Amino acid sequence: MAPLFWDVRSRLGDHLYGVDVDSLEQRAVQLLKERRLTFSAAESCTGGLIAKRVTDVPGASAVFLGGVVSYTNGVKAGVLGVPQALLDEYGAVSAPVAKAMAEGVRRITGSDLAVSVTGVAGPDKDDRGNEVGTVFVGFASPEGTAVRALHLGTGRDRVRTLAAHHAFDMLRRYLTGLSIE
Repeated sequence: MAPLFWDVRSRLGDHLYGVDVDSLEQRAVQLLKERRLTFSAAESCTGGLIAKRVTDVPGASAVFLGGVVSYTNGVKAGVLGVPQALLDEYGAVSAPVAKAMAEGVRRITGSDLAVSVTGVAGPDKDDRGNEVGTVFVGFASPEGTAVRALHLGTGRDRVRTLAAHHAFDMLRRYLTGLSIE
């Protein structure tokens, strides 16, 4: 089995997030604990899925400070501090808003790192014409903030699950020294 394992591992490269781990979120918690870092989440279209998945991991309370489900623009602006001008100009489903959400939740929780997700899970386009599956995932760290623009296809559960995967992947990549974009 060893040659097969190493062949598969070499083919997957930096897409392989761990060996003998149950999930991407479990790996993220392990890495956060090793580095003694914390994180928080600002979620829109995922509706708390990131928080749910991370809190399913035993010991996550040592690294996860909390999150904000900001399903409306009022919560994005009023709680996370997303400037109303960004919401007006770009709309909730945009890279600038994902960036501001990640920075806002990092600021209000005092976490070392933060992720954010905003997008269209469906079943219909949003009021600005963004297609179902259009998602922006933000990642804020002391070094700055990055955003991934994604097109995840259709299916509400699929879009939400894949968006959460991408948030955990950005966290994992940062913690292992890989490019997060």
